[in-house]
Amino acid sequence: MRLSKSVVLVVGAVSLAVTDPSKRANATSAAFTVLPADRRTLWNPGVVGGIPVRTTICASVDASTYGYGTQDASSGIQAAINACPLGQVVQLSEGVFTINNNILLINRGITLRGAGATSTTLQRTNGARPHSPDVQVNDPVVIIGPARWPSPNESTSQNLTADGAKGAYSVTVADGNGFAPGQFVLLDEDGYNTGSWTSLPNRNGHETTVTIWASDRVVFQRHNPPEQYVDDPFPDSLTWFSRSGRPINEIKEVASVNGNTITFTTPLHISYRTSHAAQLTRYTGSSVHVKNAGLEALKVIGGGDGAVRFEAAAYSWMKDVEDTIWLGEGVAIDNSFRIEVRGSYIHDTAWPVPGGSGYAISFAHGSSEALIEDNIVIGANKMMVARSSGTASVIGYNYMDDGFIDYVQTWQEVGLNGSHMVGSHHMLFEGNESFNYDADCTHGNAIYHTAFRNHLSGYRRDYPEDPGSGNARAGGLEYGAWWHSIIGNVMGTDGRMSGWGYENPGRDPGPTPWPYGSFIWKLGYDPAHWEQVADPLVQSSVLRHGNFDYVTNSVHWDPSSPERLMPPSFYLRRRPAFFDNGRGYIWPWVNATGATKLYALPAKARYEAGTPFIQP
Repeated sequence: MRLSKSVVLVVGAVSLAVTDPSKRANATSAAFTVLPADRRTLWNPGVVGGIPVRTTICASVDASTYGYGTQDASSGIQAAINACPLGQVVQLSEGVFTINNNILLINRGITLRGAGATSTTLQRTNGARPHSPDVQVNDPVVIIGPARWPSPNESTSQNLTADGAKGAYSVTVADGNGFAPGQFVLLDEDGYNTGSWTSLPNRNGHETTVTIWASDRVVFQRHNPPEQYVDDPFPDSLTWFSRSGRPINEIKEVASVNGNTITFTTPLHISYRTSHAAQLTRYTGSSVHVKNAGLEALKVIGGGDGAVRFEAAAYSWMKDVEDTIWLGEGVAIDNSFRIEVRGSYIHDTAWPVPGGSGYAISFAHGSSEALIEDNIVIGANKMMVARSSGTASVIGYNYMDDGFIDYVQTWQEVGLNGSHMVGSHHMLFEGNESFNYDADCTHGNAIYHTAFRNHLSGYRRDYPEDPGSGNARAGGLEYGAWWHSIIGNVMGTDGRMSGWGYENPGRDPGPTPWPYGSFIWKLGYDPAHWEQVADPLVQSSVLRHGNFDYVTNSVHWDPSSPERLMPPSFYLRRRPAFFDNGRGYIWPWVNATGATKLYALPAKARYEAGTPFIQP
């Protein structure tokens, strides 16, 4: 289906000015009533108006000055960054630049740009190495932000004096002094101290006396009695990726202050409750956000503690970057707001094993309203994770494949997901191709995510799937993944579904409720407890509507809704410009209800052509 550029998708009840009307929508279609109000939000992520095209060069740095990589270039490049006027470009020549002595810190609103990802390389030779968990220097290559470890200033926290309503643009706090327009602040609530020991589904065919610590939205990975090798270390884990015990959160930009009423530039994406000690906290001093900073058109290799890190950044971006051979995260987005990662090739982590060393993209520490769009992400342990963060972010039109564990390559990892630490909520996954959509419970649950018009193939490109115990599935949700909406997707791979079943219900009698096999759907499971039956709230709260699968060769609808006409997008106002590059591509490319189910995804076409930055 094509939309002409003169066609506008009417969306949402809230009108918000968008500088580039071809790029953003305001919310889900108001006419699309299948998605309940509590699952909708304003998906309007990334840099407002799109990434700016900057043409003024403040400094040019030549690789020959540093022996084409034989001498360290970090001090020279950093000096150019520090001296560059806002809104201008530090231009790197073709060639290799070694970044060993210092992290490059883009701590001001400028662009660091290379001559192209195939021409300019930033390398850390004392960092990550292929097939090794060891590094000489545990540092990233580039940080966009004020410092390596920014954090909100807890001495500034103010209690909300009334509940912050979902969709509202303001909250009222006990004392508004110190808040000011232009600040970025963290809004959160307590999910741990408001929890209690909660019953679990049956295990081994019987009720279990084991309980888990949970509140109404949040499930922590803590059991009673404790479970060795499963439970997180408490209380230490409460501060891993959020303020202590406060994983339901989002970062906001202050628009205005009127006494004790703080108004934001975007709405609240979930409610924040005084009964859960909701608070608003400022970033101060060396943790104040850097705005309008970018990294473009170069290659980054060898990061020893992540490769590219957004740390307390806002309206900042990574564009047309190749990012490879890192430990930690290929791209880390921490304490940040409206980050944009686009047109990049993020591939082949140094150490693809569980434990945090081989993630491609990571959201953490409350990061909100980011846009990850039109990228190739391949060859990592996890394609992405969202740890107590990710609110109202969009993962759109990416090719994400070959998630694997190096020592057990037949195990199918989680593909598209907004999980891996308790608290993430209201993320949108649209128009991607990946081997599955899932939400893991390894460190707690994720809620209210939406997967729309994706191809979930059930297969990884380059690794064998074990048809028995390898956990192959197209749509999965682990224990605690509540209120997910999976709509308009194409699931499975045409001609490859022999031996697959439609759904594993996880309720077989006896000690093994999950039969072996490959299934389109596996909902409510816990991979640490295959003896535990499916989480009933996962199965009752999941919304599945208009999904086509290649096992039954049919579209399955939610019987409670008569709605059959789906909008082209939940976040785009009209056809995105990158679908016009090269030969031109049909949009939406996933059409579960059409005669042709799948067309071509531009990011995958670039990968298959061997030209990750040139669209065929």
